[in-house]
Amino acid sequence: MQLKSRHTLHGGELSFHQHDSVSNQCPMSFAVYLPPLAKIQKVPALYFLSGLTCTEENFMIKSSAQRFAAEQGLALVTMDTSPRNLGIEGEDDSYDFGSGAGFYLNATTPAWAKNYRMYDYVVHELPNTIEANFAVSKQKRSIFGHSMGGHGALTIALKNPERYQSVSAFSPIVAPSQNPWGQKAFKGYLGDNSAQWAQYDTVELIKCIGHKMPLFIDQGTDDEFLTEYLQPDKLQTVCEQNNHPLNLRMQAGYDHSYYFISSFIQDHITYHANALRRNTVGSSFIFVPDKNENDHGQYSW
Repeated sequence: MQLKSRHTLHGGELSFHQHDSVSNQCPMSFAVYLPPLAKIQKVPALYFLSGLTCTEENFMIKSSAQRFAAEQGLALVTMDTSPRNLGIEGEDDSYDFGSGAGFYLNATTPAWAKNYRMYDYVVHELPNTIEANFAVSKQKRSIFGHSMGGHGALTIALKNPERYQSVSAFSPIVAPSQNPWGQKAFKGYLGDNSAQWAQYDTVELIKCIGHKMPLFIDQGTDDEFLTEYLQPDKLQTVCEQNNHPLNLRMQAGYDHSYYFISSFIQDHITYHANALRRNTVGSSFIFVPDKNENDHGQYSW
């Protein structure tokens, strides 16, 4: 694992890294923010999945999340949205497929199956890497994302409720099987059999999963992709039909940008911190809601 840069931020540390991914069989980049509390104990991790064209840097630079993660004693983890520079034909031809557009799935078509295994990378390999090399708990883990990353966060959490204590999203693609972004990606990565697409479609998953992990979503009413690509009404309908808990907040006047994310990021950090306090998988962690006397963050875990 190669350290690319390190920065002090809100009393904690933000670092950028590259490593050789087993899942994707190529170099992958990620970033970790450790709050001040991580200097004295292991902390829960909140994984953020970014949208189309983004890298591990966008969220860390633009979201303003580190301030609130420092206060809550949470680590933040981001990763690149796809492998890059592999010489695959067509990988750089468009913004919504190939480089910067891995869609957080395991590709099965011949050209992409070897290297585009972002689902395995996010669910298994990256957490194992983080938990082995940083002061991050193996028992407390949550996930959220934006746009394509919101799609990834929702589908990953719904399919792995034993691994995540909570999930949320900004402007997620909730029904990729029913819009141009998802149809292009799914056909390219998974092939023409649309029956294989349902495993990576939040609306379709809600119809068949057996658990009721709550979904917390913020969506801007002035989002330029709202009607054609994001389609939150489809998620609201399927959740109502299946009695699945959903808190969908339509935020008046907001668009699809990081200005929107930064406006409501505190709510999402707090939401996940509260869920992580309540729920622990295979652990006896105790949350102590008192100010830490050593000033290593507002909370101890």
